[in-house]
Amino acid sequence: MKTRELVMVSIFASLTAIGAFIKIPIPYVPFTLQFLFCAMAGIILGPKLGALSQILYVIIGLMGVPIFTEGGGLYYIFKPTFGYLIGFIVAAYVIGKVSYTIKRLTFIKTLICILSGLFFVYLFGVIYLYIIYNLYMGDAKTIKWAIFYGFVICVGGDLLVSMAASALALKLKPIVKFGQESRKVLP
Repeated sequence: MKTRELVMVSIFASLTAIGAFIKIPIPYVPFTLQFLFCAMAGIILGPKLGALSQILYVIIGLMGVPIFTEGGGLYYIFKPTFGYLIGFIVAAYVIGKVSYTIKRLTFIKTLICILSGLFFVYLFGVIYLYIIYNLYMGDAKTIKWAIFYGFVICVGGDLLVSMAASALALKLKPIVKFGQESRKVLP
């Protein structure tokens, strides 16, 4: 990897960590700005480096640095919200992969890319929430409960974040000029 790539991956891992501390506490799954930086990593860095930035973020948190919403450490794997962190890795890859197949990005196309990644955040997050509560914590919850608290309550804020990320990505991508330089971005 080039030095610039290492720096950019580190910056987006750091921004995701900062996003964990910008939160609105709601029951079971707090709303944070982590997904904003995850989505931006996918759009700006592309699939591999975007996913790598999120992998770096998760590894640093699991090593014990308290950069997750509720701290850090290896035990965080047993937290009900850990599935969302796994989802960030997949989402950054998917967002990068989908966006790099589009020759001319517009707001709507960028939003569709970001929403495709958000799908995976919720897929992994809700399933993990359900499994941890039922199998690890021994607190019987229904899948309907997991969908309500892990998706329905949170999705409104993430849709707004996705729109903001789309607008921001269209402004930043031409400035950063990272990755696929030949791709055109429309205002």
